[in-house]
Amino acid sequence: MDETHARKLLDTERERLGVIRADIVDDGLIDGDDAQEIGEEAGGQHPADAASDTEGRTRDIGLLEQIEAELRDIDDALRRLDDGTYGLCVVCGRPIPDERLEANPTARYDAEHEQSREPRGVHDPTTGR
Repeated sequence: MDETHARKLLDTERERLGVIRADIVDDGLIDGDDAQEIGEEAGGQHPADAASDTEGRTRDIGLLEQIEAELRDIDDALRRLDDGTYGLCVVCGRPIPDERLEANPTARYDAEHEQSREPRGVHDPTTGR
C-alpha cells in the first residue's frame, strides 16, 4: 500500500475516533475521576437510579477504553510506517495484502497469523499484546 494513502487512512480514522472520544468526554458522561464519582453520587439516589447511572457510565468507560486502544493501534501503525515495517506481518514478515490494510489500516498480522492468534493468543513483539 502506498505510504501516503496509508497515512490518510490512519489520520481519517484517528479523527473519527477523536470526535467520538470528545463527544463522550464533552457530554460529561465520563472524566478522569469517574469511578470515584460513581460511588459518591450513588449515595443519595434511589438504588435503581444509581444502578442505571452506574451501568451507563460503565458502558461509556468501556467505550472510551476501546477508543483509546484503537488510537494506540493507530500510533503503532504510524510508527511502523516510519520505520518501514508497515504492511508486513509482525510474526512472519510477509506482506499484508492491500485489501486487508484498506479494511483495517492498523493490521499487524496477515490473515493466517490473525486466525492463529485469536485462539492461542500469539504474542505481538511490537506491542507486547
